[in-house]
Amino acid sequence: MTAASVPSTRPIPGAPRAYHFPRFERRRLENGIELIVAPVHKLPLVTVAVLIDAGAVCDTAGREGTAQLTAKLLLEGTQTSDGAELTERFERLGASVDAAADWDAAAVTLTAMSERLPQAMGILGEMLRTPAFRQREVERLKAERMAELLQLRAEPRGLADELFSRFVYTPDSRFAKPEGGESDAVEAVDREQILAFYETRYLPGGTTVIVTGDITADRAEGLVRETLGSWSGGAPPRVVGDDLPRSRDRAVHIIAKSDAPQSEIRIGHVGIPRNHPDFFPVNVMNAILGGLFNSRINLNLREAHAYTYGAFSSFEWRRQAGPFTVSTAVRSDVTDAAAREILTEIDRIRAEPIGPDELSLATSYLDGVFPIRFETTASIAAALAVLVTHGLPKDYYDSYRQRVRTITVDQILSAAQTYLHPDMLQMVVVGAPDAIRMPLDALGFGPVMTYDTLGKPIA
Repeated sequence: MTAASVPSTRPIPGAPRAYHFPRFERRRLENGIELIVAPVHKLPLVTVAVLIDAGAVCDTAGREGTAQLTAKLLLEGTQTSDGAELTERFERLGASVDAAADWDAAAVTLTAMSERLPQAMGILGEMLRTPAFRQREVERLKAERMAELLQLRAEPRGLADELFSRFVYTPDSRFAKPEGGESDAVEAVDREQILAFYETRYLPGGTTVIVTGDITADRAEGLVRETLGSWSGGAPPRVVGDDLPRSRDRAVHIIAKSDAPQSEIRIGHVGIPRNHPDFFPVNVMNAILGGLFNSRINLNLREAHAYTYGAFSSFEWRRQAGPFTVSTAVRSDVTDAAAREILTEIDRIRAEPIGPDELSLATSYLDGVFPIRFETTASIAAALAVLVTHGLPKDYYDSYRQRVRTITVDQILSAAQTYLHPDMLQMVVVGAPDAIRMPLDALGFGPVMTYDTLGKPIA
């Protein structure tokens, strides 16, 4: 290209094109299974996501971690195949499968070529209907969780994430303990309890099957009927956890790790549930505060003060109120200064309206990246799983961009003043107590307490 052919003015961007989430259809089988099908015929692939009302919130006290163990054990063998054989059967079909449980649900996700889907669905149905829960696999997965906990406690970032919720939620709440359970609770789980959890929670009336990709609704229904249509057992009761805060007074919780070269900081409190009517203004407000790279908190701590490589805030979206958290890692000698700047930004966004440029930057980003989040069959299935889990309206994804674009400066200020609670903030810092305790005490944030890596108070 010659210099003369280079345009003298920058091209003007066109108007944003309308986005339409893939059409989907809901059906219900006689045994209570909910079926959602979204035909997407771009590639000969199909993703099947089976959601079961068996999330970590359903764990019994003293046996936390049962939900995750149960979900993972689905991959470890059926009555006719052990774990290695099960994996090989899926691999022969070129299919991938995963099983896990978060706070709200357990999920088994399968992706396969559309022509191989009947065989893959047959194996999936076998996994769900006839899991073996062999003792050796139970013990192995428990040992893996124990090793994971040891690793978390050795690494400041994982330790801060694990213990933060303990100081945010009331002690008896399931949400005050790790999603995968603590050592004592995991050790106490045995095969009989896992089997009882499965028989109580894995029922067709609490199951939704989501099918996306190169398939029709009728074919999907036929395959689900063939593999899960004879499954019986009704519906499990909905479990509602306690999401009340541990304290309404501010406090500093130091997790002593003398060898830590820097401090991991978590500041936050109980937030709001995902289906809250003010989700959109809160989500945009958080993007401006700390949800994006060019957010206020990150620009302050990273760009203005060089305290950290990154500092961010988030609302964890669950059926019930998840935590609002500001997270960062800083040098030990600037721990108090970094915490002070975080508090300043929380106070500032509650005290005065944001600028129109900040609002435009945040809404343009959230609007612009939204369509590219749903480019695969797996991502579409995951989006529909969110719709089901949180009871969102059918047109949620079609109206998302418009709702983001219509958020106003006044709504941002109202959201910050209503859903950010400076007086209730809990500060958790993993670091060297000799280096950080006195500066944090001088900060005047609240009483300062010190704990070991298990969360037990140190005198």
